[in-house]
Amino acid sequence: MCGITGVFSFNTVGRIHLIHLEAATTALEKRGPDVHQTWFDETIGLGHRRLSILDTSAQSNQPFFDATERYALIYNGEVYNFQELKQRLQNQGVNFRTTSDTEVVLYAYIKWGPECVQEFNGFFSLAIYDRQERSLYLARDRFGIKPLLYTIDDDKLLFASEIKSLLAYNIERRIDLTSLYQYLELTYVPDQYCMLQGIKKLPAGSYGIVSEGELTVRQYYETAVTDQVQDLDSTKGKLIDLMRTSVRRRLISDVPLGAFLSGGIDSSIIVALASEMTSQLKTFSVGFEDNAYFDETHYAELVAKKFNTDHTVFRLKNADLLDHVEDIVSYFDEPFADSSAIPFYILSKLTRNQITVALSGDGADEVFSGYNKHQAWEMVKQGGLKNQLVGAGKPLWKLLPKSRYFKLTDLFRQLDKYATVLGLPTEDRYWQMAAFVPASRVALLLKNQPEALDSRRAALLNVLRSPELNDVLHTDMHLVLRGDMLRKADLMSMANGLEVRVPFLDHDLVDYAFTLGQDLKLQGNQRKIILREAFRDILPRELYSRPKHGFEVPVLNWFKKELKSDLEKYVFHEERVRSQGLFEWGEIKRIKRRLHSLDPGDVHIQVWSLYVFQKWYSRYMQA
Repeated sequence: MCGITGVFSFNTVGRIHLIHLEAATTALEKRGPDVHQTWFDETIGLGHRRLSILDTSAQSNQPFFDATERYALIYNGEVYNFQELKQRLQNQGVNFRTTSDTEVVLYAYIKWGPECVQEFNGFFSLAIYDRQERSLYLARDRFGIKPLLYTIDDDKLLFASEIKSLLAYNIERRIDLTSLYQYLELTYVPDQYCMLQGIKKLPAGSYGIVSEGELTVRQYYETAVTDQVQDLDSTKGKLIDLMRTSVRRRLISDVPLGAFLSGGIDSSIIVALASEMTSQLKTFSVGFEDNAYFDETHYAELVAKKFNTDHTVFRLKNADLLDHVEDIVSYFDEPFADSSAIPFYILSKLTRNQITVALSGDGADEVFSGYNKHQAWEMVKQGGLKNQLVGAGKPLWKLLPKSRYFKLTDLFRQLDKYATVLGLPTEDRYWQMAAFVPASRVALLLKNQPEALDSRRAALLNVLRSPELNDVLHTDMHLVLRGDMLRKADLMSMANGLEVRVPFLDHDLVDYAFTLGQDLKLQGNQRKIILREAFRDILPRELYSRPKHGFEVPVLNWFKKELKSDLEKYVFHEERVRSQGLFEWGEIKRIKRRLHSLDPGDVHIQVWSLYVFQKWYSRYMQA
């Protein structure tokens, strides 16, 4: 895994930005700690930070040139089927000088053109410059596992794996109010958009061609939702075969490799299959000593014992989580307020001491239906007496204390949210269920309401073509998976020089999953039915009767104790807030009162979003 950046200048003014290429490449140091290289000519500059995984020799360093030196490639990712593609290219007369997938990617483009990405099975962001045509090709993997950001004007195009690299080119920094609004709702900025005006993310499953100062973007992949297959027995064998193939593909590595193991169904399936293909697979879990309710290491240890893995448990205290907050928040070059990034960061950091590549279970919940909200969605659709009773109790739910930290108050919170979405149109219901903070509260908080809010929300939800479950999952993949889950995994693993691979997002597997009918994914209280049934004879029985607990990072307690002074400095500082011109000070004061009241509810989510934003603002907007 690596970091890439570049400048493509269109005129003399644009060429000035070439002087920042070294700094922009250095900004990606954590993504690629092994090698730093840059190259430029009169119009183009390419920078690469390498984390060596395949063919770790210097001959595979980047920028990488073909034999004629017409084409130059910088590349972040892995193409798992590169050996098959290499054989096809050799049959067409290509001679290879390395054993890396990098060289295969470059010659695939040379031989097959922009649509070469259709042949790739893997995750990547890449740039290829054609010195003869003076054109630049940019591409991103099907699901947006690897990031690629860019900004373009009349003088140049700049691109990079991270925003901090783009900022090293000394570009203008202005807040995008629509992104800020949606961040405060969702706790993340949706993929394709950015907190800073003028910066965009190349859409997942797309490539772009820059020629004569113009960028043309084409989508080469979209998951097709067909919802055809209904038979459980005939499906199980096919699913096992696809999962086994996906895991096998993701075991290629010339450096130490292992797997995250939470003890849930998803990671346990991956470990079960990987252990068939490698001896003494290294597996890693985190436990929470101060939060026994959320500690699931017992189940992970059962799986590790059954499949004879070399298992390590990292037992964390709340103080360990708190100790890493500053490092994590400082690494965010765009506000990101999913607090589960904290344990993910620590797991990545500790795991990196033993391995360089880790397999992860990300993606299964979005593809196979693993969230509570999916059950709630179906219950709303079904209607009936239960919905009528919950809806009638809406005034009561509003009055009762609501918090994720206790079982009863969490029930009140869920009932209140459920009652709120009853009767809403499909798109509004989805957005309400995806958001952590209602739009009405965000509107009170912001001084100015962005004009583009409705149009952007509509654009994000244009994949929600029906209220059927597979369309909801498809929308989750576009919004939640890309903007939150994959971004968290990329940021927190790359901050520690660890490559994370996601077998559940093999496109052959995903394409098949979206042919499966709803009853193979969700029935009543049973989620991910096909996954659970396909591997029932392989996994420990205890995994099928275990309660599922998410983990709540104790930010509410921190805000009242250890982080209280930091809040006063960054979030609840009147002069600071007024000088920014973004937030209503009166609403900030109401949030503070709620935080320190006897019934704070979920206000800690809003406070955490503001805290992360203000720390980011201090680092990147006042630099």
